[in-house]
Amino acid sequence: MTSTSARFSPPPERVLDEVHRGEWGRLLSLLVARTRRLDLAEDALAEAFARAAARWPVDGVPDNPAGWLYTTAHRHIVGRLRAEAVAGRKAHLLAVRPGWTPPEAADEDLGDDRLHLILLCCHPALPRASRSALALRLVIGMPTEQIARLFLVPTTTMAARLTRAKQKIIGAGIPLGAPLHDELDDRLDEVCRTIYLAFTAGYTPGGGSELVRADLAGEAVRLAAVLHHLVPHAAQVRATLALLMLQHSRRSARERDGRLVTLAEQDRSTWHHEEIQVAVSLVAGLTAGEGYTEELRLQALIAAEHAIAPTADTTNWAVIAGHYAALETLTNSAIVRLNRAVAVAEAEGPRAGLALLADVEELLADDHRLAAVRGELSARAGDRDTAQASFRLAIDRCANEVEREHLRSRLETLHAIDR
Repeated sequence: MTSTSARFSPPPERVLDEVHRGEWGRLLSLLVARTRRLDLAEDALAEAFARAAARWPVDGVPDNPAGWLYTTAHRHIVGRLRAEAVAGRKAHLLAVRPGWTPPEAADEDLGDDRLHLILLCCHPALPRASRSALALRLVIGMPTEQIARLFLVPTTTMAARLTRAKQKIIGAGIPLGAPLHDELDDRLDEVCRTIYLAFTAGYTPGGGSELVRADLAGEAVRLAAVLHHLVPHAAQVRATLALLMLQHSRRSARERDGRLVTLAEQDRSTWHHEEIQVAVSLVAGLTAGEGYTEELRLQALIAAEHAIAPTADTTNWAVIAGHYAALETLTNSAIVRLNRAVAVAEAEGPRAGLALLADVEELLADDHRLAAVRGELSARAGDRDTAQASFRLAIDRCANEVEREHLRSRLETLHAIDR
């Protein structure tokens, strides 16, 4: 392949990083589609990137970086297949749909089969805990070590989880090349749930020392953007992308000097307003739907209300409470009731919010957020004894260190008032 002049070109390392971020899933999908060897394709593509990292700084960046990587990886796979044939071994091939044909190897015009890869990762036969991790690994190309760190498990555990998922795909004959028009509608909800799960793991980590893991949340947003690019007319995908962008736009304001900053106290000038504009335009194009699509739309509408409010005091809590009421009717979720209680308390006063908590005491008995909300609303209602007891309970139940420190600070504030 021809190398380009490097005079006015970006450095090879940056090009390689951009190609990795933008093309990994597409290249891997093409390699898997053409060779039906999920195991070899992933290793070969990683090897191609490693060779590029060594050669491009010396030889120059090729005119078609993605084509160079595809060709290098494909040649690597062919070499491995020949070696297997010589050794008399043959690994199990990935199943494909009857009548499905692999794409042509056209270096100058690589197609995009990432949707097939995403659907493969999110097949309902795979354990739900493995789907988002597998999607991050195969579609985004995130290293196993990083996925393990983000999901708070040892690298060996995550490696074993990913290996089992890939073996399940091959062993169970889960096919690549699903007929999109027949199955896409049925599978998109699960794909969106998987992406949202990955985002939540970064946006609200259940434990550990970090309040937000913006890298994981950001990768989930990128996955949603890829999916939206592939199926731009799917309402649940549009809502998912809007919701994730709106929530992720506040990432720079949620923590200061290692301490949690509440929504009301956040510096809104640090929100990523260009992302908010895009997300709000996505929300504006949504109409009322059904099922999970409607859940996502209502959540996106709530996030949008927060995003467009110039200040915390001007937030339209009555509208937000109304959206939560509709969401609760749709989902019968105790967490939604809890969030609705907060919105109602802001719109109508703390006692109105406390009244809504009675029905979820048993359902959320082990959740620190229930105790934290009760503590906050009780403090606002002037019931400091209940507030202090609730904050102590929330501290005991909370597994995230930053959140726990915030709760201790709130409890100390109440103690200081009593002294």
